[in-house]
Amino acid sequence: MKYYFAPMEGVTGYIYRNAHHKFFPGIDKYYTPFVATNQNLKFKTREINDLLPEHNQGIPLVPQVISNNATHFVEMVKQIQEFGYEEVNLNLGCPSGTVVSKFKGSGFLAKPDDLDVFLDEIYSKLDVKLSIKTRIGKDSPEEFKRILAIYNKYPVYELTIHPRIRADFYKNKPNLEVFEEAVKESKNPICYNGDLFTVEDCNQFHERFPEVPAVMLGRGLIRNPNLVLDTLHGETQGIIMNCAAYQTLDKKVLKQFHDQIYHDYQEVMSGDINTIHKMKELWHYMSSLFTNYEQYEKKIKRTNKLSDYDRIIAELFRNEEIAHEAKPGF
Repeated sequence: MKYYFAPMEGVTGYIYRNAHHKFFPGIDKYYTPFVATNQNLKFKTREINDLLPEHNQGIPLVPQVISNNATHFVEMVKQIQEFGYEEVNLNLGCPSGTVVSKFKGSGFLAKPDDLDVFLDEIYSKLDVKLSIKTRIGKDSPEEFKRILAIYNKYPVYELTIHPRIRADFYKNKPNLEVFEEAVKESKNPICYNGDLFTVEDCNQFHERFPEVPAVMLGRGLIRNPNLVLDTLHGETQGIIMNCAAYQTLDKKVLKQFHDQIYHDYQEVMSGDINTIHKMKELWHYMSSLFTNYEQYEKKIKRTNKLSDYDRIIAELFRNEEIAHEAKPGF
């Protein structure tokens, strides 16, 4: 089984990736937060910093691009190839209102004919491994039968399916019945994404879909950066681990992981507030790893000074332990 780290804007940039790769190995691919194509065909400074090979040394990284314009997509992918990347991922899953209103991300799924023309052009003009991350429709899961038939026309390097429609955002349960049908009907390699928060979740998925060779983890992996190592441990032991999914997570290592991210943000961000804002985004997911985390979560949300932040984090790591709850609360 291969494990991929899903992209999340504001959290999983190169600073986070470097720290995670250092302290929690086991990820087969990391994906960048998406780069949006534009008419001037130029990357933003932030996007260039995230893509630079010197900022991602030794990290198996796949850039992700969002677009509905084939000409723009082709030209920007060619620029990405100049950085040395051999695979690029097309985002057809983002449910954000501002993205969908432009018929990008999961919004593009509402125009299957246009999507077909788009894919025909990019696959005919690019010499690169083109993978796709998709939802199963914009408004209804019944849309996916036609969408999958379109994907089957092209040599998709890997098709990552998040079995929700756009209207679900991240609510409701992933539609595993539609995913099961896709596993049977897809002519391209399949990767699964959606609500794998714990070792138990991963093992239950593997039991139901042993033929699926890869999964993409997002919120669950940000919450518990050791999740893949925990799951791999369960696989090597030949057992299905119970809900105590975080017993192997070392609090000292977690603190070192945090400290590297915190330090590196201070090196590149200007001012206390910008650094703390980045750390708040991380703690939105990671705080529930700890016992009695609610009181610390509130304090982190309120603070705007590094000195106060340092004190709160020191108290959290000193006073609390890693929690053993089955499901995170996002």
